[in-house]
Amino acid sequence: MNSSPARVGVDPRLPIGVANPSPVQPAYRRLAKIGGWLLRRLTKQDWGSGENLPKSGGIIVVSNHISNFDPAVIAQFLAWNGRWPRALGKSEIWDVPLLGRLATACGQIPVERNTSRARNSLVHAEEAIAAGECVLIYPEGHRTTDPDLWPMIARPGAARLALRTGCPVIPVGQWGAQDVMPGTKLTWPRFIPRRTMHFRVGKAVELSDLYGRVDAVAVTEAGIRIMAAITVLVGEIRGEDPPADRYDVRTGRRGPAPQDG
Repeated sequence: MNSSPARVGVDPRLPIGVANPSPVQPAYRRLAKIGGWLLRRLTKQDWGSGENLPKSGGIIVVSNHISNFDPAVIAQFLAWNGRWPRALGKSEIWDVPLLGRLATACGQIPVERNTSRARNSLVHAEEAIAAGECVLIYPEGHRTTDPDLWPMIARPGAARLALRTGCPVIPVGQWGAQDVMPGTKLTWPRFIPRRTMHFRVGKAVELSDLYGRVDAVAVTEAGIRIMAAITVLVGEIRGEDPPADRYDVRTGRRGPAPQDG
């Protein structure tokens, strides 16, 4: 792990009403208050600086996905940095009574994966962006299965949304949640010893030359740039050089991004 000091960011101990006074559903604010209180006691925060995260206007936040635990901590990170994330999540979450109600109350966006209705989630995401919201997407589509937990090849959803909306795409690298809930299956969280949740925010991904295009080549190129930006941040956190190629779940190995969008 890189031991170099991070740029100072927002203090996670601030009350959410001070850190993020922007309006949101009351249930969302209450959940953030309770969840933030718990996470501060169960984990440590190394958030770096959030200066590259726009404080207003429609944006897409893209991040690597390393654990079943990381949606909670990235939501905490974004909320305390002034943005209420509207995350795209698998629709199965809405089938769990309590989680489903909370997700609906907080304006999260279900994705019916592997169905013809999967693209409906992008329509709802576009509406949220047009309304000035922060949409959170994991471009890989699911938790990484790379043997060393590096970011994988992107699925096309995040890139398509970025090219259709032309809004800023903000990369976020994270590390640490995999120590709390390792692997791809649900497990009991490991909070002893307390683990540190590391976050770094990069500058907006340069995609302006691709805006307005929806062809497979443009979508694939946008996905490559998005994952490259995230991977650089993860490498900085880990203090390691990322592998030259990315893992592809379709082939079960690392290799160049396929040019099929």
